[in-house]
Amino acid sequence: MNRNTITVAANCGALAGLELAGAVTVFRGIRYAEPPVGDLRWKPPVAAAAWSGVRRAANFGPACLQAPSPPGSIYAQEPRRMSEDCLFLNVWRPPRAANAPVMVWLHGGALRRGDPASGLYDGEKLARKGVVIVTVNYRLGVLGYFAHPQLSAESPHGSAGNYGLLDQVEALRWVRANIAAFGGDPGNVTLFGESAGALSAIELMCSPLGTGLFHKVILQSGYLVSNPQLKHPCFGQPSAELVGERLARKLGAADLAALRAMPAESLVRNADAAGFDPQATIDGWVLPRQIVDCLDRGEQAAIPMIAGFNEGEVRSLRMYFLPQLPGSADDYESRVRGIYGDLAASYLARYPADDIEESVMAAARDAFYGWSAERLARAQTRLGSPAHLYFFAHRYPAQESLRLGAFHASELPYVFGRIGAADGWPELWPRPPDEASERALSEAIMDYFTSFARDGVPDARAAAAWISYSHDRAFLEFRGVPRSAHHLLPGMFELHEQVVARRRAAGTQHWYLNVGLASPPVPPDGLEGH
Repeated sequence: MNRNTITVAANCGALAGLELAGAVTVFRGIRYAEPPVGDLRWKPPVAAAAWSGVRRAANFGPACLQAPSPPGSIYAQEPRRMSEDCLFLNVWRPPRAANAPVMVWLHGGALRRGDPASGLYDGEKLARKGVVIVTVNYRLGVLGYFAHPQLSAESPHGSAGNYGLLDQVEALRWVRANIAAFGGDPGNVTLFGESAGALSAIELMCSPLGTGLFHKVILQSGYLVSNPQLKHPCFGQPSAELVGERLARKLGAADLAALRAMPAESLVRNADAAGFDPQATIDGWVLPRQIVDCLDRGEQAAIPMIAGFNEGEVRSLRMYFLPQLPGSADDYESRVRGIYGDLAASYLARYPADDIEESVMAAARDAFYGWSAERLARAQTRLGSPAHLYFFAHRYPAQESLRLGAFHASELPYVFGRIGAADGWPELWPRPPDEASERALSEAIMDYFTSFARDGVPDARAAAAWISYSHDRAFLEFRGVPRSAHHLLPGMFELHEQVVARRRAAGTQHWYLNVGLASPPVPPDGLEGH
């Protein structure tokens, strides 16, 4: 492998990257914002000052501080380095790049964990398709999503709790100002992400601060949550400020100064142990209103979209989604009727009692990920923007041996061309076989995504046409090979839309994780408009 040093003179300063095989050049660990430490803890990011001379960009910056993964998680891959000073990004430049499309990646991890240095997110193979790839660190957990009345009081916007989202905005601003030096087109940026990264991209579509910073979006296993309000309870959730005050008491901090004086490592560890759940906040500045309200009003970015989810989403997330299973078919049906009332017949038609475990997992998947993906596709279609829906249902032996199927995030090695890669995997991740058919599927997905980034039309050589959702609810299924189809999981969207509509009308229940058999009793019909 060549290790030639390549220098680029960007607006931020000169950077020396490394040339990889195939003439792709990588620039790692580029600071895009000043260290968010000391008095800058829990403040919007400050753009990094430009520098003189040439900075070496050979190594990834540290990951943002985070608590360890749960023991036995297939996703566990602890970062090699972590720091509160973590606002760095990485760029892969294709050979002879000039005005190339740009793809900016937001990693998943429930807004708690994640590291762009993971081998799963290596941008080299995608860059070989002629796009500039950017991966971004953003503040996580309590450092990224903590709200408190004293934070709101010191903010000129009266805002608190959205620091991770603001980091992403600052990274996109850096891209706009600097990416031309790497051969990228700042007027053709595709934001893509998985899980919490996709959620973040959805929120940025609905944020005035994201306007004009990206021009297309790819949402992998995204979800539409009910976010906490900054100052008032909503949908059965306390205000974000009240959550912050309670956490401060648990941590023994008398005020904001005491919280800022805490060592970052112990703050993150203790907040996680105290059950702090990081979520973006409806603050009137970063997020003016709930995502679903934004979509209903047509206020989201009117840009081309790809959105989809995986067949086995919750198989690897059972601890978050699944309550104890009923012991019999009668018990199962009784619980469904108790939760879903007049919607129980529709629920049982979709999720019958003949295989309780499979039905419970399918219902949780659909209520959280499936409903979200199709609602997003519908919303963009109403705006007149192209929307393309997918269903990733691809299975291989290592998955099947663990009864995981197409589990949450299992598409990532295909998206980033990592089939057959020797390193960079989480230790317990069930790896796809290094076979021609698997590599061909990966090539097709990379072609679809990079062609979409290029001109808004997902296209792959010698693979199925990806028809837009507007054509009779079309979608693309990935199962061995891509296949075009229509009407994904008939009745799925309609059922769960009714549930969410009733919760919105009642205003007493949120729709984050409490889905399927983990749901409280769904409010009765007839509350709409109250």
